[in-house]
Amino acid sequence: QVQLRESGGGLVPAGGSLKLSCAASGRTSSMKTMGWFRQAPGKEREFVAGISWSGGGTYYASSVKGRFTISRDIAKNTMSLQMNSLKPEDTAVYYCAARRTGDIVVVAPAYNSWGQGTQVTVSN
Repeated sequence: QVQLRESGGGLVPAGGSLKLSCAASGRTSSMKTMGWFRQAPGKEREFVAGISWSGGGTYYASSVKGRFTISRDIAKNTMSLQMNSLKPEDTAVYYCAARRTGDIVVVAPAYNSWGQGTQVTVSN
């Protein structure tokens, strides 16, 4: 079992930046792919970005491509999401997730482990 814990959320004005981190513990050797999802009030959880744990390949939702950057540090078992040019519509609870196979997928049920989430609020 993999345990995940997010940090770095907060309140930021539109156009600002924020960096989220996700620390993994437990059976981290089983992680093949990690991802960030977000969920706004009244909306479904949606994929934001994913990264192949070993190869480092990435994939982004079209809504954040060019503004967000996902990265990982294998030695520290951490994953990060650098968010720039934030918009009010980026406001949501952000979750990190991990899965045991090697493909980046955009559907939440495909991920086996989840963090508790961290709130990101972008003000006008």
